[in-house]
Amino acid sequence: MTRGFTATRLAWRDVPLGRVEVPKGRMALIAGFGSGLATRPGGPPGVVWAVGDRGPNIDVETAAERFGLEALGRMHAHDGAKLMPRPDAGPALAELRVEGDAVRLVRTIRIADASGRPISGLPVPGGPHAASEPAIDLAGERLEPDPSGADTEGIVALSDGGFWVGDEYGPSLLRLDAGGRVVVRWVPKGTEGQYARAGYPVEGRLPAIAARRRLNRGFEALAASPDERWLYLAFQSPLAHPDKAAHEGGRHVRLWKLDAATGAVAAQFLYPLDPPESFARDRAEGEVEPRDLKVSEIAALGPDRLLVLERASATTRLYAVDLDPAAALHPAHLDPATRPTAEELSGAGVALPALSKRRLLDTDDAPEIDRDLEGVALLSAHELLIVNDNDFGVEGASTAFWRIRFDAPLDRPS
Repeated sequence: MTRGFTATRLAWRDVPLGRVEVPKGRMALIAGFGSGLATRPGGPPGVVWAVGDRGPNIDVETAAERFGLEALGRMHAHDGAKLMPRPDAGPALAELRVEGDAVRLVRTIRIADASGRPISGLPVPGGPHAASEPAIDLAGERLEPDPSGADTEGIVALSDGGFWVGDEYGPSLLRLDAGGRVVVRWVPKGTEGQYARAGYPVEGRLPAIAARRRLNRGFEALAASPDERWLYLAFQSPLAHPDKAAHEGGRHVRLWKLDAATGAVAAQFLYPLDPPESFARDRAEGEVEPRDLKVSEIAALGPDRLLVLERASATTRLYAVDLDPAAALHPAHLDPATRPTAEELSGAGVALPALSKRRLLDTDDAPEIDRDLEGVALLSAHELLIVNDNDFGVEGASTAFWRIRFDAPLDRPS
C-alpha cells in the first residue's frame, strides 16, 4: 500500500552561535529556527518565516549530569528550572527560502520592544513563570526575570508584513510589526500586573483560564484564517484545570478560534489526542504516558480547516481537522470557575463533543523522517515544509528540513 506522500530531506547549513566551555567539554551552540514556520499570504513562492524559542536552554538536572555543572545541583527541586548559558541569544525570526532541494537563510530579525531593544527569553516576574520556571546561569544563580521576556513559539506571517507570535510563558500572543518590534502583547485577564514595566503595551485580552496552562506548555500552535480575520491557537497540552493533576491524564487539548481584532473567543473545541501506546517509536524507548503528548503546530488549510501536528518525541503525526460548529463547547467552559466533566479531563466516554481528524502522515511509517518535529508551513496545495526543533544544539542536535509532497491536495474536505 502506498503512503500517499514522499519525503525529501533538504540541504541546510546551521548557523553557529559560538561555544560555551563547561567542566565536561563544551556546548557548541547553533541558531534555532524550528519552533514554528509560516508562509505569508501573497508572498513570493518558497519564502518561509520561522521563529525560534527563548534561546539556548536545558533542564538543570540534565545539564548537571551531561556537562558536570555541579553548581546546578541545588536547583533540582524546580521541575521547570532551565539553564540558559547564553541569555543574550533571545527570541528571533528568520526569513528562509526553499530553493530546489535546499533551504537558505535570507536574514534573521531579533524580536524587540517598542524602543527597538531586543527582548530576552527570560521568564516574566511576579507570577508562576519566575517561581516555577526560573532561568539559571552557569554558576547556578538565578537570572533576573524580565517583564518583556517571552518563550516564543508558533508564528503567523501577515499580509501587511507583520506577525503574530505565540508564547508559552503567559501564555500570550505578541503582535509584531514588519521589523519584529512588539506592537502589543495579549495576556490572560488578571495577569497584566506580571508584565509591569514591559517595553511595549500589554493588554488582558485572553480568557483567564489560559493561565491554567501546564508548566512549559502554552501556545505553541498558531495559525490565521485566509482572510486574517480569525486566529486559531491550540494549547500544547490539556489545561491544569480544575487542579494541577488534571493535565496528567487529560486526553483533550483546547483549540480556540479568536477574533484577531479583539482577542475574543468565537469558538472553543476539544482536539482528541491519540492513545499514548500508539506512538511506536516512543514506545520502543520506554513507557509513553498521556502527559508526553502535545500539539506543537497548526496551519490553516482553509476557512475553519486546519493541519494539526501532534507528537510525542520520536513519533510525529499530521492530521487534517475541520472545525465543525456542532463540536464547539459551551461558552461556560471558558470560565475558570466552571469544573469540566471527567470526560473532558480523561477522555473516558463521549459526553463532550470532540473534533474528528483525518491522518495525513505518521512518521512511524516514514523512518527517513527524524524526531522532535515542530514547525510546519504549506508550500502549495500538495506540499509542506517541516522542521525539527534543534534546541539550539545544546545537546548536539542539528536542524533538519523535509519537504513532504502529497499525492492528493491537502485542503480537500476531511
